[in-house]
Amino acid sequence: MTTTQGNLASLSRFVFRAPSWYSSAAFALLIAGLTGLAAFDSRFVLEDVWEGVFYIGLPTVAAGVLTPYVDRKLGGQLSRNQGSLLAVACELVVIAVLTGAAVVAVLTDLQQTFVVDALLVALASIFALRLFIIMAVSRQSLPVASVTASIQTVAAAVLLFVYSGTMRYLEFGGGPVTRAFLYRPDEAPERIRQMQYIDPGKFAVLAALCLIYAGSVWLFLRIIDQPWKRSLGVSMLDFVGGFIGHVAEGSHELENFFEDIGEEAIVPVTVLSVRRPEGAEKARFVLPMIHPGPMGDIGGGNLPRRIAEGADGIGFPPHATAGHDFNLVTEREVDTVIETATAAYQRIEYDDTGTRSVRVSEGEATLTGQAVGGDAFVVSTFAPEFADDIEYAVGLSAVSEARSGRLDDIMLADAHNSNNGLDGDDLGHVVPGSKRSFDLIEGAGEVGDRLARASRGQLRFGVAWDETDWRPKDGIGPLGIRVAVFEVDGQQTAYVLIDGNNMEPGLRDRVVEAVEARGVDCAEVMTSDTHVVNTMEAENQVGEAIDEGELIGVISDLVDEAVADVEPVEAGMASETAEVTVFGNDRTEMLASTANAAVSLGAPLAGAIIVAAFAVSILVFLVAGL
Repeated sequence: MTTTQGNLASLSRFVFRAPSWYSSAAFALLIAGLTGLAAFDSRFVLEDVWEGVFYIGLPTVAAGVLTPYVDRKLGGQLSRNQGSLLAVACELVVIAVLTGAAVVAVLTDLQQTFVVDALLVALASIFALRLFIIMAVSRQSLPVASVTASIQTVAAAVLLFVYSGTMRYLEFGGGPVTRAFLYRPDEAPERIRQMQYIDPGKFAVLAALCLIYAGSVWLFLRIIDQPWKRSLGVSMLDFVGGFIGHVAEGSHELENFFEDIGEEAIVPVTVLSVRRPEGAEKARFVLPMIHPGPMGDIGGGNLPRRIAEGADGIGFPPHATAGHDFNLVTEREVDTVIETATAAYQRIEYDDTGTRSVRVSEGEATLTGQAVGGDAFVVSTFAPEFADDIEYAVGLSAVSEARSGRLDDIMLADAHNSNNGLDGDDLGHVVPGSKRSFDLIEGAGEVGDRLARASRGQLRFGVAWDETDWRPKDGIGPLGIRVAVFEVDGQQTAYVLIDGNNMEPGLRDRVVEAVEARGVDCAEVMTSDTHVVNTMEAENQVGEAIDEGELIGVISDLVDEAVADVEPVEAGMASETAEVTVFGNDRTEMLASTANAAVSLGAPLAGAIIVAAFAVSILVFLVAGL
């Protein structure tokens, strides 16, 4: 990925999963009870807690329950977990504002009226916050979203109306039924009775503040959305809503956004199958020139697992020479890739001969490969230097150069095994025209020549797999660690595939050293570049969260198992092309640039609009007080 893409990816540190709705409700009641204990002054402690729960917690719970229900009735898609979390966040805002206002009132000559005014500002502020979130998640117009956004503010205002004695100002409605339901100041705690006889005009002020803040939200979204519409032809809210839905609920709404900006592409899909002489498949290597992104299981994020599940033997899905521009836009596109891989598999012609592996170093590029029949499997790395993805065009050129040595099909895998995360200005993207691209292309040509001229011998093969106890949060995906050992004329070459996204600097070399110390003649370690490990963290490379010694120990044991499993086999390779929808040329960079610009512009713009809105709020209070 580029620096711009890295800046966008680093925003994932602010992302977390929404807790369950009942957890949010329990937290809201707990905080409300503690606030009541501190704020109210009754004869009994438990009565203070109950009053806090009643006056602060119940409106929050009501908003958490009603918000997703009303939102979905109006055509939205807010979930119960999201609605409850939003209500709790707004509750904390109100508590913080009231606490600050109370402290100021105690330390200054300001009266209780100041606290009431602060409460009105807090209620209007949470309306604006809820409006922004609901418009982003549910993609509703401002008038429609305002209905759902007002629930928590209206609930709190109703309690304030009933228990502050405001009905005293409305004697024309002072009948017994009205007094029974809308006038109960005597039942309020002492601190609320201190706010009795709130002028009904205060509620008109609250309504005016809500209108002002709603206009501020609309203005902010209108301005911040313009770069997205000009550069990508889509709305920022489509991206924000889909992103929130994915990270908070695991939804696939983000795919709709990617599908709108996607482009058609033709990509090669190469399959290497290894089987026993009687026909049972031992392993299948599948390499579509697709990038397994953008994140989680969105698009092709879980591509490695889907590929492995489609194999009869143990599936090996190494990383292809393709960057984020070749992310699949929807998970449906993965089906097309799997179908193409199956078609290629059915065309394979098997051969029981192969060559000893060769290793070529050209500049910073190191390539390891060996031929099976008239085809070849080649793995490239730039270790110990740092590198990330290899551009699609560079990979195609390298494959073409390798085939010039009279080989048929070439499976060129990017080992993707040495990177320094998001540090530095250059994140190691191998682009056309760079020195690294020529190192790779020239190295691939030399590997192809040497393999084409090499003598053939009986092909023997062994395999081993451990799902491991590590999970995506540890940087290891569901495929765990897989090891394949090819043996020709007594030479053994081990290929280790870790289901992760790149590796910590230097770890690749230590793994290779440990594997070759087990008696294997040549070894290379690869990662699948699965993006299921990047849902919550932008980097999370192999070796960052887990103990290096434990990892090397697991790999060494698997190599021993694979060596013990070596037996005569047949192997063959075939390629087909798939027509899929991907992000498209430069779309990833454009998306990253636009998102980063929106983040950079958004903070000062939001600050300016908030200051302006509060300035207008002060004017409203001054006018109302005249």
